[in-house]
Amino acid sequence: MTITCPDCTDSVMKVYDFHGEEVDSCQSCGGMWFENGELNAALSKADNGDDKVRVEETLGQHLGQSTRRCNHCDCSMEHYYLMDGYQIEVDVCHRCSGVWIDEHERQKVVQSPMVKQLLADLDAKISVKTWLFQFLSQMPVEFSLEPKSRPMITYLLLALNILIFMGYGFNLDATDRVFENFAMQSSELLAGHHPWSLLSHMFLHGDIMHLAGNMYFLYVVGDNLEDALGRMKFLGFYLLCGFAAAAAQIVAEPGSSVYMVGASGAIAGLFGMYLMWFRHASLTFMFVIYQKKLSPMAFFAIWLAFNIIGLLMAGEGVAYWAHIGGFVAGLVIGARLKAKVMQNNPLLAMMNEPEVKISR
Repeated sequence: MTITCPDCTDSVMKVYDFHGEEVDSCQSCGGMWFENGELNAALSKADNGDDKVRVEETLGQHLGQSTRRCNHCDCSMEHYYLMDGYQIEVDVCHRCSGVWIDEHERQKVVQSPMVKQLLADLDAKISVKTWLFQFLSQMPVEFSLEPKSRPMITYLLLALNILIFMGYGFNLDATDRVFENFAMQSSELLAGHHPWSLLSHMFLHGDIMHLAGNMYFLYVVGDNLEDALGRMKFLGFYLLCGFAAAAAQIVAEPGSSVYMVGASGAIAGLFGMYLMWFRHASLTFMFVIYQKKLSPMAFFAIWLAFNIIGLLMAGEGVAYWAHIGGFVAGLVIGARLKAKVMQNNPLLAMMNEPEVKISR
């Protein structure tokens, strides 16, 4: 039986093999028509992690009547999201249960079972254990994609920072000697003294809480970024953000003789990259006793606000300019590399599609 395209209205549909199912496809617009059950069957055979797809029975929100008409039944079709959380728009005939999909949505529909599985993990409810951890530690909990490989550089950075601190951090005399030779001082550096402190200051910390906070945030975002970039690039950009943070502090306070130590500037740069590439992630924030999942945009906006307020109100002692400088460097790197990172990480690119909606 010859049918015409519901979208083009005058173009004849031709048979097309779609993942083992013979379906009708328009030669002009590329849209595809699935008879009742054909979409489930095709998606069950596709490489998407699910061999028992039932998307036709579990469509998402009803969006109203479609402008297209079913050319089998000669009636108006209805407009739906393909599924909750993945706002791919499809047209459905309520009489024959046929489904129409536009060409630009075809690949997204194929991968929808994988998206559904990932959304189930990302939208998981906050457990009592998670609430208790954050209440006691005041540290966020991350909900994001699992890395494909072990983050060896992140682990190496964690180990280096911890071991270096253990070598001096519990002895005041040792701390004084280490800071005198390896901490960064803007005035001394500009005078040509201790140039290596541009690097060494990133691996020193003032006290155990300073170390714990930085290492926790490195652990939270480092594994995902290392997975997206690759090990050596991750290390290179981590150090580059640390140098940018140091430069911002030097420019802001060139005459300062206060010791600057810590991985905060480099980690702030990781925050910037994470914000650009992991929009689907959630970070929990504790409002006294109420825990709420926030988008990376909202979470880092709060973090940046705290740093700006601290910069305006605090005296010497905390390198807020370094935090802001590192963060800006991370944003710039994230923007410049986003297209390449998405190309190299199809799953990450898929979760960055505007149709993906995360429950928070």
